[in-house]
Amino acid sequence: MPIIEVHLLEGYDDAARTRMGEALTDAVRLVVPAEPDAVTVMIHERQPTQYMRGRRHRQGAAALPDPASVVRAYLDAMEARDLAAAEAYLADGFAMTFPGAAPMHRLQELIDWAKPRYRFVRKSYEGMDTCATPGPAIVYTRGTLSGEWPDGTPFEGIRFIDRFEVAGGLIVRQDVWNDIAEVRP
Repeated sequence: MPIIEVHLLEGYDDAARTRMGEALTDAVRLVVPAEPDAVTVMIHERQPTQYMRGRRHRQGAAALPDPASVVRAYLDAMEARDLAAAEAYLADGFAMTFPGAAPMHRLQELIDWAKPRYRFVRKSYEGMDTCATPGPAIVYTRGTLSGEWPDGTPFEGIRFIDRFEVAGGLIVRQDVWNDIAEVRP
């Protein structure tokens, strides 16, 4: 039964502390064969005046947004065709790669590339998984696509998986895999 103790400067909200506890529980379970209920996480908070580094009191940094929430908000904005809102989630230097396409860096490139392939696409999500890494957080989304072909014929049930890299609350990279080419008329 692993017990994890974390010392944290005050100032993080309940949602941030919950995310931290869940992430620590999951990280331990990658090494220790324990059910989630067997992993204990204790967060000890300290006032900034109780902490010094370099002979100075320090404040804690603001919590980063949940990477999966960033990705979901971006995808929701894309589905709503709110490109301005979607672009607000993208980092400078953003790159996206779709099957059969060269890397794209602007959402308008994606719109232009997709236009002869389908009228629109909607995603139904079966899951969204966040992976902590030494670099950007990795978020995988998976599920099925539905929509219309250019001639107006509907389609549905096409498998997809997207991989996102999220750093500093912004999407750095998106890689897309799907079976559209396999079912396209």
